[in-house]
Amino acid sequence: MNIKLACTLGACLLECNVFSQYAGVEEILVQIEQNNIELKAFQSYIDGQKLQNKSGNNLPNPELIGYYLPFGEHQSGDYTEFEISQSFEFPSVYGARNKLISLKAEQLQTVFTKKRQEVLIKAKAGLINLAVLQKQEEIEAKRKQQSLQVFEQVQELYQKDQVGILDLNKAKVAWMQEKFVLERLETEIQNQIRALQTFNGGSPLDLSNFQLPVPVQVQTLEILWDEKLAKDPNLLEIRASEASAGQNVTLEKNKALPNLALGYNYQGVSDNTFSGIYGGLSIPLWNSKNKVKAAKANYEYLQSSTKVEQQLLYTQFQEEYYQYQLLFDEYSEYQKTMENLNSEDLLFKAYSLGEYSFLDYYMEMQFYRDATDKMLQMEKQLQLLQAQLLIHRL
Repeated sequence: MNIKLACTLGACLLECNVFSQYAGVEEILVQIEQNNIELKAFQSYIDGQKLQNKSGNNLPNPELIGYYLPFGEHQSGDYTEFEISQSFEFPSVYGARNKLISLKAEQLQTVFTKKRQEVLIKAKAGLINLAVLQKQEEIEAKRKQQSLQVFEQVQELYQKDQVGILDLNKAKVAWMQEKFVLERLETEIQNQIRALQTFNGGSPLDLSNFQLPVPVQVQTLEILWDEKLAKDPNLLEIRASEASAGQNVTLEKNKALPNLALGYNYQGVSDNTFSGIYGGLSIPLWNSKNKVKAAKANYEYLQSSTKVEQQLLYTQFQEEYYQYQLLFDEYSEYQKTMENLNSEDLLFKAYSLGEYSFLDYYMEMQFYRDATDKMLQMEKQLQLLQAQLLIHRL
Protein backbone atom coordinates (compact mmCIF):
# COMPACT_ATOMS: atom_id res chain seq x y z
CA MET A 1 0.00 0.00 0.00
CA ASN A 2 2.85 2.39 0.94
CA ILE A 3 4.69 1.54 -2.28
CA LYS A 4 1.56 2.26 -4.34
CA LEU A 5 1.07 5.59 -2.53
CA ALA A 6 4.70 6.52 -3.06
CA CYS A 7 4.46 5.72 -6.78
CA THR A 8 1.30 7.79 -7.12
CA LEU A 9 2.87 10.76 -5.31
CA GLY A 10 5.97 10.43 -7.44
CA ALA A 11 3.92 10.49 -10.63
CA CYS A 12 2.03 13.54 -9.36
CA LEU A 13 5.23 15.41 -8.53
CA LEU A 14 6.78 14.48 -11.86
CA GLU A 15 3.71 15.62 -13.73
CA CYS A 16 3.54 18.87 -11.75
CA ASN A 17 7.17 19.50 -12.67
CA VAL A 18 6.28 19.03 -16.34
CA PHE A 19 3.47 21.54 -16.19
CA SER A 20 5.66 24.07 -14.41
CA GLN A 21 7.99 23.81 -17.40
CA TYR A 22 4.93 24.13 -19.61
CA ALA A 23 4.30 27.70 -18.35
CA GLY A 24 5.46 29.27 -21.60
CA VAL A 25 3.00 27.24 -23.66
CA GLU A 26 0.20 27.86 -21.17
CA GLU A 27 0.81 31.61 -21.34
CA ILE A 28 0.58 31.47 -25.12
CA LEU A 29 -2.69 29.52 -24.90
CA VAL A 30 -4.12 32.08 -22.45
CA GLN A 31 -3.23 34.85 -24.89
CA ILE A 32 -4.85 32.95 -27.77
CA GLU A 33 -7.99 32.39 -25.69
CA GLN A 34 -8.26 36.12 -25.03
CA ASN A 35 -7.69 37.16 -28.65
CA ASN A 36 -9.32 34.37 -30.66
CA ILE A 37 -12.06 35.84 -32.86
CA GLU A 38 -14.04 32.60 -33.06
CA LEU A 39 -14.21 32.30 -29.26
CA LYS A 40 -15.23 35.93 -28.84
CA ALA A 41 -18.06 35.47 -31.34
CA PHE A 42 -19.16 32.21 -29.73
CA GLN A 43 -19.14 33.80 -26.27
CA SER A 44 -21.46 36.53 -27.58
CA TYR A 45 -23.74 33.83 -28.99
CA ILE A 46 -23.79 31.98 -25.65
CA ASP A 47 -24.54 35.20 -23.76
CA GLY A 48 -27.40 35.89 -26.17
CA GLN A 49 -28.82 32.41 -25.65
CA LYS A 50 -28.69 32.85 -21.86
CA LEU A 51 -30.57 36.15 -22.10
CA GLN A 52 -33.08 34.56 -24.48
CA ASN A 53 -33.74 31.78 -21.94
CA LYS A 54 -34.16 34.33 -19.15
CA SER A 55 -36.71 36.25 -21.20
CA GLY A 56 -38.87 33.11 -21.30
CA ASN A 57 -39.68 33.61 -17.61
CA ASN A 58 -40.99 37.17 -17.97
CA LEU A 59 -44.57 38.09 -17.07
CA PRO A 60 -46.95 38.77 -19.98
CA ASN A 61 -47.54 42.42 -20.77
CA PRO A 62 -50.38 44.05 -18.79
CA GLU A 63 -53.56 44.74 -20.78
CA LEU A 64 -55.55 47.97 -20.79
CA ILE A 65 -59.02 47.92 -22.34
CA GLY A 66 -61.34 50.92 -22.59
CA TYR A 67 -64.89 51.56 -23.87
CA TYR A 68 -66.62 54.85 -24.67
CA LEU A 69 -70.15 54.39 -26.06
CA PRO A 70 -71.76 57.73 -27.03
CA PHE A 71 -73.96 56.42 -29.84
CA GLY A 72 -77.42 54.95 -29.65
CA GLU A 73 -80.70 56.02 -27.95
CA HIS A 74 -80.34 56.48 -24.21
CA GLN A 75 -81.60 58.99 -21.62
CA SER A 76 -78.59 58.94 -19.30
CA GLY A 77 -75.03 60.06 -20.01
CA ASP A 78 -72.59 58.26 -22.28
CA TYR A 79 -71.33 54.88 -21.08
CA THR A 80 -67.62 54.55 -20.30
CA GLU A 81 -65.61 51.58 -19.12
CA PHE A 82 -61.94 50.71 -18.80
CA GLU A 83 -60.09 47.75 -17.39
CA ILE A 84 -56.42 47.09 -16.65
CA SER A 85 -55.33 43.55 -15.93
CA GLN A 86 -52.22 41.45 -15.42
CA SER A 87 -52.25 37.74 -16.19
CA PHE A 88 -49.62 35.32 -14.93
CA GLU A 89 -48.98 31.66 -14.46
CA PHE A 90 -49.24 29.99 -11.09
CA PRO A 91 -46.39 31.42 -8.90
CA SER A 92 -44.60 28.07 -8.47
CA VAL A 93 -44.18 27.89 -12.27
CA TYR A 94 -41.79 30.83 -12.23
CA GLY A 95 -39.62 29.25 -9.54
CA ALA A 96 -39.47 25.94 -11.43
CA ARG A 97 -38.71 27.68 -14.72
CA ASN A 98 -36.01 29.80 -13.10
CA LYS A 99 -34.25 26.65 -11.89
CA LEU A 100 -34.50 25.23 -15.40
CA ILE A 101 -33.02 28.43 -16.85
CA SER A 102 -30.08 28.17 -14.43
CA LEU A 103 -29.48 24.56 -15.47
CA LYS A 104 -29.62 25.54 -19.14
CA ALA A 105 -27.13 28.34 -18.45
CA GLU A 106 -24.74 25.75 -16.99
CA GLN A 107 -25.33 23.58 -20.04
CA LEU A 108 -24.56 26.50 -22.37
CA GLN A 109 -21.39 27.19 -20.41
CA THR A 110 -20.23 23.60 -20.98
CA VAL A 111 -20.92 24.08 -24.70
CA PHE A 112 -18.66 27.13 -24.67
CA THR A 113 -16.00 25.26 -22.69
CA LYS A 114 -16.08 22.48 -25.26
CA LYS A 115 -15.71 25.01 -28.08
CA ARG A 116 -12.86 26.67 -26.18
CA GLN A 117 -11.08 23.35 -25.82
CA GLU A 118 -11.53 22.60 -29.52
CA VAL A 119 -9.80 25.88 -30.39
CA LEU A 120 -7.05 25.54 -27.79
CA ILE A 121 -6.23 21.91 -28.64
CA LYS A 122 -5.73 22.96 -32.26
CA ALA A 123 -3.50 25.82 -31.12
CA LYS A 124 -1.60 23.47 -28.82
CA ALA A 125 -1.12 21.00 -31.67
CA GLY A 126 0.24 23.92 -33.70
CA LEU A 127 2.69 24.75 -30.92
CA ILE A 128 3.78 21.11 -30.73
CA ASN A 129 4.29 21.03 -34.48
CA LEU A 130 6.27 24.29 -34.32
CA ALA A 131 8.52 22.94 -31.55
CA VAL A 132 9.20 19.76 -33.52
CA LEU A 133 9.91 21.74 -36.69
CA GLN A 134 12.35 23.93 -34.78
CA LYS A 135 14.12 20.85 -33.40
CA GLN A 136 14.25 19.41 -36.90
CA GLU A 137 15.62 22.71 -38.19
CA GLU A 138 18.40 22.61 -35.61
CA ILE A 139 19.26 19.03 -36.60
CA GLU A 140 19.15 19.82 -40.31
CA ALA A 141 21.35 22.90 -39.88
CA LYS A 142 23.99 20.68 -38.31
CA ARG A 143 23.55 18.09 -41.06
CA LYS A 144 23.85 20.76 -43.71
CA GLN A 145 27.12 21.96 -42.18
CA GLN A 146 28.45 18.41 -42.05
CA SER A 147 27.39 17.78 -45.66
CA LEU A 148 29.14 20.98 -46.73
CA GLN A 149 32.33 19.91 -44.98
CA VAL A 150 32.15 16.50 -46.62
CA PHE A 151 31.55 18.07 -50.03
CA GLU A 152 34.52 20.40 -49.58
CA GLN A 153 36.72 17.48 -48.51
CA VAL A 154 35.64 15.37 -51.48
CA GLN A 155 36.22 18.39 -53.74
CA GLU A 156 39.80 18.65 -52.46
CA LEU A 157 40.33 14.93 -52.99
CA TYR A 158 38.90 15.20 -56.49
CA GLN A 159 41.31 18.00 -57.32
CA LYS A 160 44.13 15.69 -56.16
CA ASP A 161 42.74 12.86 -58.35
CA GLN A 162 42.15 10.72 -55.26
CA VAL A 163 38.38 10.28 -55.93
CA GLY A 164 36.32 10.22 -59.09
CA ILE A 165 33.68 12.56 -60.43
CA LEU A 166 30.89 10.27 -59.23
CA ASP A 167 31.89 10.66 -55.58
CA LEU A 168 32.11 14.43 -56.07
CA ASN A 169 28.62 14.57 -57.62
CA LYS A 170 27.16 12.41 -54.84
CA ALA A 171 28.69 14.65 -52.19
CA LYS A 172 27.32 17.74 -53.91
CA VAL A 173 23.84 16.22 -54.25
CA ALA A 174 23.88 15.21 -50.56
CA TRP A 175 24.79 18.76 -49.55
CA MET A 176 22.12 20.25 -51.83
CA GLN A 177 19.49 17.88 -50.44
CA GLU A 178 20.25 19.00 -46.89
CA LYS A 179 20.16 22.61 -48.03
CA PHE A 180 16.74 22.16 -49.64
CA VAL A 181 15.41 20.32 -46.59
CA LEU A 182 16.51 23.20 -44.36
CA GLU A 183 14.90 25.78 -46.64
CA ARG A 184 11.66 23.82 -46.68
CA LEU A 185 11.68 23.59 -42.88
CA GLU A 186 12.19 27.34 -42.59
CA THR A 187 9.15 27.88 -44.81
CA GLU A 188 7.06 25.40 -42.78
CA ILE A 189 8.07 27.13 -39.55
CA GLN A 190 6.95 30.51 -40.88
CA ASN A 191 3.67 29.01 -42.11
CA GLN A 192 3.06 27.48 -38.68
CA ILE A 193 3.80 30.79 -36.95
CA ARG A 194 1.30 32.54 -39.23
CA ALA A 195 -1.29 29.86 -38.47
CA LEU A 196 -0.79 30.41 -34.72
CA GLN A 197 -1.14 34.16 -35.21
CA THR A 198 -4.47 33.49 -36.92
CA PHE A 199 -5.58 31.66 -33.77
CA ASN A 200 -4.46 34.76 -31.87
CA GLY A 201 -6.86 36.98 -33.81
CA GLY A 202 -4.15 38.02 -36.27
CA SER A 203 -1.95 39.52 -33.54
CA PRO A 204 1.72 38.47 -33.35
CA LEU A 205 2.85 36.00 -30.71
CA ASP A 206 6.20 35.88 -28.93
CA LEU A 207 7.31 32.34 -29.81
CA SER A 208 11.04 32.86 -29.44
CA ASN A 209 11.62 31.19 -26.06
CA PHE A 210 8.85 28.64 -25.59
CA GLN A 211 9.79 24.99 -25.14
CA LEU A 212 7.83 21.81 -24.82
CA PRO A 213 8.59 19.62 -21.81
CA VAL A 214 10.04 16.16 -22.28
CA PRO A 215 7.15 13.64 -22.39
CA VAL A 216 6.83 11.81 -19.07
CA GLN A 217 4.70 9.16 -17.45
CA VAL A 218 1.23 10.48 -16.57
CA GLN A 219 -0.88 9.66 -13.53
CA THR A 220 -2.87 6.45 -13.22
CA LEU A 221 -5.95 5.81 -15.31
CA GLU A 222 -8.26 6.02 -12.28
CA ILE A 223 -6.89 9.36 -11.10
CA LEU A 224 -7.11 10.92 -14.55
CA TRP A 225 -10.63 9.56 -15.12
CA ASP A 226 -11.87 10.99 -11.81
CA GLU A 227 -10.34 14.30 -12.83
CA LYS A 228 -11.98 14.07 -16.23
CA LEU A 229 -15.37 13.29 -14.69
CA ALA A 230 -15.19 16.54 -12.76
CA LYS A 231 -13.89 18.77 -15.58
CA ASP A 232 -14.56 17.33 -19.03
CA PRO A 233 -17.23 19.46 -20.80
CA ASN A 234 -18.57 16.49 -22.78
CA LEU A 235 -19.42 14.69 -19.55
CA LEU A 236 -20.66 17.86 -17.87
CA GLU A 237 -22.88 18.64 -20.86
CA ILE A 238 -24.68 15.29 -20.87
CA ARG A 239 -25.17 15.46 -17.10
CA ALA A 240 -26.49 19.02 -17.44
CA SER A 241 -28.90 17.85 -20.15
CA GLU A 242 -30.15 15.12 -17.83
CA ALA A 243 -30.60 17.58 -14.94
CA SER A 244 -32.46 19.99 -17.24
CA ALA A 245 -34.77 17.21 -18.37
CA GLY A 246 -35.50 16.33 -14.73
CA GLN A 247 -36.29 19.93 -13.90
CA ASN A 248 -38.49 20.15 -16.99
CA VAL A 249 -40.69 17.40 -15.48
CA THR A 250 -41.16 19.57 -12.40
CA LEU A 251 -41.93 22.57 -14.59
CA GLU A 252 -44.58 20.73 -16.63
CA LYS A 253 -46.27 19.54 -13.43
CA ASN A 254 -46.45 23.13 -12.18
CA LYS A 255 -47.71 24.38 -15.55
CA ALA A 256 -50.74 22.10 -15.10
CA LEU A 257 -51.89 24.46 -12.33
CA PRO A 258 -54.34 27.23 -13.34
CA ASN A 259 -53.15 30.56 -14.74
CA LEU A 260 -54.28 33.61 -12.82
CA ALA A 261 -55.29 37.17 -13.70
CA LEU A 262 -55.80 40.25 -11.54
CA GLY A 263 -56.98 43.71 -12.53
CA TYR A 264 -59.03 46.82 -11.95
CA ASN A 265 -62.34 47.61 -13.68
CA TYR A 266 -64.22 50.91 -13.91
CA GLN A 267 -67.74 51.44 -15.37
CA GLY A 268 -69.63 54.71 -15.46
CA VAL A 269 -72.92 56.18 -16.82
CA SER A 270 -73.68 59.82 -15.96
CA ASP A 271 -73.21 60.14 -12.21
CA ASN A 272 -73.43 56.39 -11.61
CA THR A 273 -70.01 54.73 -11.45
CA PHE A 274 -68.86 51.30 -10.50
CA SER A 275 -65.27 50.13 -9.94
CA GLY A 276 -63.56 47.19 -8.34
CA ILE A 277 -61.01 44.43 -8.55
CA TYR A 278 -60.98 42.02 -11.43
CA GLY A 279 -59.81 38.41 -10.95
CA GLY A 280 -59.86 35.23 -12.97
CA LEU A 281 -58.24 31.85 -13.49
CA SER A 282 -57.97 29.36 -16.29
CA ILE A 283 -59.28 25.82 -16.01
CA PRO A 284 -56.39 23.46 -17.01
CA LEU A 285 -58.36 20.85 -18.89
CA TRP A 286 -56.68 20.53 -22.29
CA ASN A 287 -53.45 22.49 -22.60
CA SER A 288 -51.31 20.35 -20.28
CA LYS A 289 -52.56 16.98 -21.50
CA ASN A 290 -49.68 14.44 -21.96
CA LYS A 291 -46.98 17.10 -21.45
CA VAL A 292 -45.88 15.71 -18.08
CA LYS A 293 -45.75 12.18 -19.51
CA ALA A 294 -43.68 13.42 -22.46
CA ALA A 295 -41.27 15.22 -20.13
CA LYS A 296 -40.89 12.09 -17.99
CA ALA A 297 -40.22 9.94 -21.05
CA ASN A 298 -37.54 12.36 -22.23
CA TYR A 299 -35.96 12.41 -18.76
CA GLU A 300 -35.84 8.59 -18.61
CA TYR A 301 -34.28 8.49 -22.06
CA LEU A 302 -31.58 10.99 -21.08
CA GLN A 303 -30.84 9.06 -17.88
CA SER A 304 -30.10 5.96 -19.94
CA SER A 305 -28.30 7.98 -22.61
CA THR A 306 -26.03 9.57 -19.97
CA LYS A 307 -24.87 6.14 -18.78
CA VAL A 308 -24.23 4.98 -22.34
CA GLU A 309 -22.37 8.17 -23.34
CA GLN A 310 -20.26 8.10 -20.19
CA GLN A 311 -19.31 4.47 -20.84
CA LEU A 312 -18.39 5.27 -24.45
CA LEU A 313 -16.24 8.21 -23.34
CA TYR A 314 -14.56 6.02 -20.74
CA THR A 315 -13.78 3.39 -23.36
CA GLN A 316 -12.31 6.05 -25.66
CA PHE A 317 -10.32 7.48 -22.75
CA GLN A 318 -8.93 4.03 -21.94
CA GLU A 319 -7.81 3.58 -25.55
CA GLU A 320 -6.05 6.97 -25.53
CA TYR A 321 -4.43 6.24 -22.16
CA TYR A 322 -3.04 2.82 -23.08
CA GLN A 323 -1.98 4.07 -26.51
CA TYR A 324 -0.01 6.83 -24.77
CA GLN A 325 1.53 4.36 -22.30
CA LEU A 326 2.60 2.02 -25.09
CA LEU A 327 4.11 4.79 -27.19
CA PHE A 328 5.80 6.31 -24.14
CA ASP A 329 7.53 3.02 -23.35
CA GLU A 330 8.63 2.63 -26.98
CA TYR A 331 9.87 6.20 -27.14
CA SER A 332 11.78 5.91 -23.85
CA GLU A 333 13.57 2.78 -25.01
CA TYR A 334 14.27 4.26 -28.42
CA GLN A 335 15.59 7.48 -26.90
CA LYS A 336 17.86 5.65 -24.45
CA THR A 337 19.36 3.59 -27.26
CA MET A 338 19.90 6.56 -29.57
CA GLU A 339 21.47 8.72 -26.85
CA ASN A 340 24.01 6.03 -26.02
CA LEU A 341 24.98 5.56 -29.65
CA ASN A 342 25.93 9.14 -30.60
CA SER A 343 26.29 7.63 -34.08
CA GLU A 344 26.19 10.65 -36.40
CA ASP A 345 29.08 12.42 -34.67
CA LEU A 346 31.13 9.21 -34.52
CA LEU A 347 30.52 8.46 -38.19
CA PHE A 348 31.50 11.96 -39.23
CA LYS A 349 34.67 11.73 -37.16
CA ALA A 350 35.48 8.33 -38.69
CA TYR A 351 34.92 9.70 -42.18
CA SER A 352 37.10 12.74 -41.45
CA LEU A 353 39.89 10.37 -40.41
CA GLY A 354 39.51 8.46 -43.67
CA GLU A 355 38.11 5.28 -42.10
CA TYR A 356 35.05 5.32 -44.39
CA SER A 357 34.63 5.97 -48.07
CA PHE A 358 32.05 8.59 -48.99
CA LEU A 359 29.56 5.97 -50.15
CA ASP A 360 29.92 3.88 -46.97
CA TYR A 361 29.74 7.00 -44.82
CA TYR A 362 26.62 8.27 -46.62
CA MET A 363 24.77 4.93 -46.35
CA GLU A 364 25.61 4.52 -42.64
CA MET A 365 24.78 8.14 -41.91
CA GLN A 366 21.43 7.90 -43.70
CA PHE A 367 20.46 4.92 -41.56
CA TYR A 368 21.07 6.78 -38.29
CA ARG A 369 19.51 9.98 -39.59
CA ASP A 370 16.35 8.08 -40.46
CA ALA A 371 16.35 6.67 -36.93
CA THR A 372 16.75 10.17 -35.43
CA ASP A 373 13.92 11.52 -37.58
CA LYS A 374 11.72 8.61 -36.53
CA MET A 375 12.41 9.33 -32.86
CA LEU A 376 11.51 12.99 -33.39
CA GLN A 377 8.22 12.01 -35.02
CA MET A 378 7.54 9.63 -32.12
CA GLU A 379 8.07 12.54 -29.75
CA LYS A 380 5.62 14.65 -31.75
CA GLN A 381 3.01 11.90 -31.71
CA LEU A 382 3.56 11.44 -27.98
CA GLN A 383 3.08 15.16 -27.33
CA LEU A 384 -0.13 15.19 -29.37
CA LEU A 385 -1.45 12.12 -27.55
CA GLN A 386 -0.66 13.69 -24.18
CA ALA A 387 -2.40 16.92 -25.19
CA GLN A 388 -5.52 14.97 -26.19
CA LEU A 389 -5.37 12.79 -23.09
CA LEU A 390 -5.22 15.86 -20.83
CA ILE A 391 -7.53 18.08 -22.89
CA HIS A 392 -9.81 18.53 -19.86
CA ARG A 393 -7.04 20.59 -18.24
CA LEU A 394 -7.18 23.28 -20.92
